[in-house]
Amino acid sequence: MTQIRGTVTRIDGRPNLILTRHFAASAAEIWRELTVSDRLERWIGRWEGDPASGTVDFFMTAESADATAEQYAILECDPPRRFAGDTSMGAGAWHLWFELHEDAAGTTLTFGQRLNPGEDVGSIGPGWEYYLDRLVAAHDGKDVATVAWDDYYPALKDAYQALAP
Repeated sequence: MTQIRGTVTRIDGRPNLILTRHFAASAAEIWRELTVSDRLERWIGRWEGDPASGTVDFFMTAESADATAEQYAILECDPPRRFAGDTSMGAGAWHLWFELHEDAAGTTLTFGQRLNPGEDVGSIGPGWEYYLDRLVAAHDGKDVATVAWDDYYPALKDAYQALAP
């Protein structure tokens, strides 16, 4: 069974769900996995538009081939170190961010989502575990379909719900 690897930590007084993954690769290579649309689509979805405008449309194609676009505001982009942005889901908008730290052993990805009051950490946590493991599989050249959703949800639901702020 897949184990919980996330934590909830306060950053600037607000709870953030934090997950990490390590890669035997450069930060620049992992940055591309997270920001280049055709590489991103291998494990979660694609974006369209001009990032220089400050917004792009994101399509979560891993959930559906005909996914509806979600506007994403780019708040911070410091390649290959840090990225932050907000989805446009109104009161339920998500603030997502990641940081890459490279050392002699490779690169550590720290991924975070600021949690809004009342959000269901019991489904959000397993979801990000699943997608980040798909990222690892894609980066390693493996078939992302080998990462099975049923290994994450509902298996990790209660453990993540226990982390709720």
